[in-house]
Amino acid sequence: MPWKWYDSKVIKIEDQTPTTKRFFVEISEEEPIDFTPGQFVTMDLPISDRRNKRWRSYSIANAPNGINILEFCIVRLEGGAASEYLFNELKVGEKIRFKGPSGKFILPDPIEKDLVLICTGTGVAPYRSMLIDLHNNKKPHKNIHLIFGTRYENGILYRDEFEQLEKEISDFKYSVTLSREENWKGLKGYVHQVYLKEYKNVRSDIDFYICGWRNMIDDAVANLILELGYDKSQVHYELYG
Repeated sequence: MPWKWYDSKVIKIEDQTPTTKRFFVEISEEEPIDFTPGQFVTMDLPISDRRNKRWRSYSIANAPNGINILEFCIVRLEGGAASEYLFNELKVGEKIRFKGPSGKFILPDPIEKDLVLICTGTGVAPYRSMLIDLHNNKKPHKNIHLIFGTRYENGILYRDEFEQLEKEISDFKYSVTLSREENWKGLKGYVHQVYLKEYKNVRSDIDFYICGWRNMIDDAVANLILELGYDKSQVHYELYG
């Protein structure tokens, strides 16, 4: 779908973890914004005189809902101009201009293979949009496994929601692995250890989706294609946004 410019107003800002916030914006359009779960928008933030230094892309964290409200889950990056503005200056009632929706990091329709969704931190945002959309619209699917990784337990994003979805969505599995939480009783370590163990036997009826920092994506792509031997057509990825 073609992108266009939208004007929006911030209607709510919520702390989610010590390093992330949820931003809710309402668009000043009569027609509901049309997007596919997994897509992102590019915000034009007042942080520079140069256009290419003002633009920042963020995945839409909510599913299409027929109303003009979008949610973004954004992590604070120390020293980042966009983070400084969004976390310290932006207030409810102020405006944000953005273009989009854009991106091809979306699920196939129909879903004919098992899906493994791998992410760290706010890379979970597009998966939240996808899973809520699947649940709300009762879309048929195969097995879906969401593997989420972060450092500490207080950094688990949308934990209650995904645990509830695990109960409500048939054939959906939710795994959390923490790399630095000493007293965590669940999986420990990085996301790579989880999928390398559970999907070491190569299958053609499975697709992997990866979202996070570049180093994590590079490692995951290398592990899946070079180490395990999956075909590159089975591996899809998107950098943090």
